[in-house]
Amino acid sequence: MKRSLLRRMARFLRPYGPKLVFLIALMVASNLLALMAPMLSGWAVDAVGTKAGGVDFAGVLRNGGGMLACYACSSILNYLIASRLIKVGQGVSHDLRKAAFDRMSELPVEYFDTHPAGDLISRICYDVDTVNATISSDFLQLSTSALTVVGSFLMLLFISPKLTCVFFVTVPLSAVLTRFQMKRVHPLFRLRSKELGALNGFAEERVGRQRAIRTYGVEEADLNQFEAYNDAASRAYYEADRASASLGPSVNFINNVSLAAISMFGALMYLNGALTLGSLSSFVLYSRKFSGPIREAANLLSELQASAAAAERVLDLLDETPEAGDVPNAAPAEDLRGDITFDHVDFGYDPARPVLRDFTAHVPAGSLAAVVGPTGAGKTTLVSLLLRFYEPQGGSITIDGVPVGQYSRDGLRRRLALVLQDTWLFGGTIAENIAYGTEGATREQIVEAAKAARIHRFITSLPEGYDTVLTDEGAGISKGQRQLLAIARCLLTDADIVILDEATSNVDTETEGEISLALEHLRRGRTCFVIAHRLATIRNADRILVLDQGGVAEWGAHEELLAKDGIYAKLYAAQWSDFTEI
Repeated sequence: MKRSLLRRMARFLRPYGPKLVFLIALMVASNLLALMAPMLSGWAVDAVGTKAGGVDFAGVLRNGGGMLACYACSSILNYLIASRLIKVGQGVSHDLRKAAFDRMSELPVEYFDTHPAGDLISRICYDVDTVNATISSDFLQLSTSALTVVGSFLMLLFISPKLTCVFFVTVPLSAVLTRFQMKRVHPLFRLRSKELGALNGFAEERVGRQRAIRTYGVEEADLNQFEAYNDAASRAYYEADRASASLGPSVNFINNVSLAAISMFGALMYLNGALTLGSLSSFVLYSRKFSGPIREAANLLSELQASAAAAERVLDLLDETPEAGDVPNAAPAEDLRGDITFDHVDFGYDPARPVLRDFTAHVPAGSLAAVVGPTGAGKTTLVSLLLRFYEPQGGSITIDGVPVGQYSRDGLRRRLALVLQDTWLFGGTIAENIAYGTEGATREQIVEAAKAARIHRFITSLPEGYDTVLTDEGAGISKGQRQLLAIARCLLTDADIVILDEATSNVDTETEGEISLALEHLRRGRTCFVIAHRLATIRNADRILVLDQGGVAEWGAHEELLAKDGIYAKLYAAQWSDFTEI
């Protein structure tokens, strides 16, 4: 891993520093024991011929028993180290995943408009698990390998400095080859993680859209698109793994050449009396210990590169700029009257292509205001600006005379309730879904909200009533019923301003009439801001703002706008014509 990456990961490893230091100490002890074994083996070999006229069985048994004891104690310590490292790895991955999810909650909505959900899920799940695997297993192997290489080299020098000179040729060659290969392979593993994120994003989107896919009969086209993403991910995997796989055999070849040289020169030294047979035996064992970790590290290259690429993706998410903080001494946004003013507001998601141009409108406190207009006129953009998902590029938006930017963002959003066209229900009971966002709501309050939203009768018709568990975002109930549950959730809050963004788009005419009655209940003591496409639900609005070309083209009550015979009258006539034709 790069040094910069290790520095970025340090804050997640630091809390486990004492445990890691203790585990490293155990690793040192384990390796020292393992390093003693070849020496004892050599002494046992030498004991065979040290006693005049026979074998020194006591020496053989003593050294052989010591060798077995060293290996046994080393194995026990390695088990303890491995089990503790798994716990450390899980702790780091838990902290890393929590930090990534926390950062997601701090990012501006704009970020999620430009990044696929599947890619973010891949970072939080797959990439964090990849880092965890490195900490839990690869860290032990790499640390043990490093200690073994250093210890073995020292023992080789102790036994025969001359014979050790063989490694001064082979080791630098292995190091250069490994470094070159890691630089070449790292970009391939970054691409691999990126392609996997894209594949996950596509799959996540399509899994949630199966009804539409089957309805439009585009299964074959979707399969072709999936095949393209799958092929790209497979190619990236293949190229990364192929490039990394070439290193292991290359390093192994160098190590085998080294072993052959040691065997040849060692035999000559033994014949010349420069080495005992036991020392030569120990030297060969230490040479295997020395070259083995280098070979294993080379084989771990793919896992290390995958982990580095995964860690970078998670850390890149953590490095994303969070949503701007509140201004100093921000107002808490408590007990708003709900008087809303848009004053010459300019905004565009792309500044070169403005959506709102010099938009000016006033919504008095306690009124029911509706916003209508053709597609792309900027209706939903007003909601995003009011909730401070985006900031206007010109002009200002005030609530009760205070610019929305002067309120605390969290406090402001708690005083606004929002019902979207695409309702969101989570896995839980109906009662829990209605009470979402209202801490401490009683069952009686939940039932009252459901009655006001005209959904109580449907809920009580279910076998489990309010304790019915919803799964897969409310699968099994109609879109209109989901919409009414969302409205009940909105009714339960004590918000001062209620925003309904196309809240009646998924309901039938009868349910639409019930929602109109619910709106009458909803508006009591609150300012209601309704984005509507179906105009029948807003005929009783205090004022209707008609958007066109990014500004207010007309405004007034329903009857006033019909009398003007302008854009609103044409929209209303077109919808009424469609209805009568049906």
